[in-house]
Amino acid sequence: MFEGHDPYLVALSVAIAILGGYTGFSLAARVRGAPGVSRRVLLAGAAIFLAVGIWTMHFVGMLAAPIPPDTVYLVLPTTISFLICALVVGISLFFVSIGEPTLLRVASSAVLLGLGIVSMHYAGIHGLAGHFAVQHDWTMVLLSVVVAIVTAYGGLRAFLARQEGIRLIASSIAFGLAVSGMHYTATYGMHFVLVTDAAPHHGAGGLAASPQMLSIIVSVLCFVIAAGFLLSLVPDPRRQSTAAAADAPTAAAAQADAAPLTLTAPRLMPAPLGGVGQPPRAAPAPRLPVEGANGTHFIDATEVRSVRADAHYTRVHDGTRERMCPWSISEAEAQLDPGLFLRVHRSHIVAIPHVSFVRKEGDGAVIELDGPSPHLVPVSRAKIAEVKARLGLVRRHA
Repeated sequence: MFEGHDPYLVALSVAIAILGGYTGFSLAARVRGAPGVSRRVLLAGAAIFLAVGIWTMHFVGMLAAPIPPDTVYLVLPTTISFLICALVVGISLFFVSIGEPTLLRVASSAVLLGLGIVSMHYAGIHGLAGHFAVQHDWTMVLLSVVVAIVTAYGGLRAFLARQEGIRLIASSIAFGLAVSGMHYTATYGMHFVLVTDAAPHHGAGGLAASPQMLSIIVSVLCFVIAAGFLLSLVPDPRRQSTAAAADAPTAAAAQADAAPLTLTAPRLMPAPLGGVGQPPRAAPAPRLPVEGANGTHFIDATEVRSVRADAHYTRVHDGTRERMCPWSISEAEAQLDPGLFLRVHRSHIVAIPHVSFVRKEGDGAVIELDGPSPHLVPVSRAKIAEVKARLGLVRRHA
């Protein structure tokens, strides 16, 4: 039945899948740098947009297919197909967005994403009702599963690449090919067999929608996907502030009289490990474990710029990127040299020798750590005095 498809609707279905993929992946790309609540909202939004893209592409493809004229769409299986898709896609995104993207993690996510696409497709096909029976070529069914998983893996790999603009485009195209490739491969192996009028009407008695009603719903979802795509093109404010922070030391120096707190911090010598009346500390850890694609790696403590709490683990920034560390924030504070590192916030530890500038912001402050990719770290109000003292900003009185 592959012949006879409306080529314009076929092209529209592929474009919808690509736009849905771009919108979903652009939201998922912001998950790693977001705080807890925002992370969950972004992850849910990414899963919904990807699921809507898959679901809408499927039914645009069905509208393009030469199906029997008396076909209706059962509401319950059609709704279930979307819920299955959203759930499985959300789990897949969670695996690649939280934690280090190892080969096993990405492969498992690709399998889940591919199976989610396949499950949605065949659940949606089960929602077709009319005087016919649907027969499947099982060779094409298996091939459609392989197409979905392989192209989903390619999409996730492209999504995890470094070049942000290129990776989003490549991953969205691969996602569109995964969805539409799976759909039309499965459709090629699907056949309608007409039954006699005396035979029971498949799905009779269930709540059903006509193709015209489905067309209206699909049109609304196409508008939603297009709107989400346009909104995803709006730059992330956090990235803009990070980019602006790279030029902040120059501006801070020019405004030194207006904001005495903003200046370049000197390289400081390590402070003593213990104070009067305090028990001696254990020797600080010279290296930190971080998770990589092939296992656990170790980086020198001197390379660390900051440590950020991430649930029961932490994220270690080496001036170029963040990587996951199995230590908790409390364990990291205990392991790191207190003469070089200071916990400036309940969720952040910074390397004092790598502080490039500090400025007042609201009730607290913000400091920047140097490196190829400078980044900002918040300072709580209770820690401002200690930070100023460690940076040599406390005024001496005669």
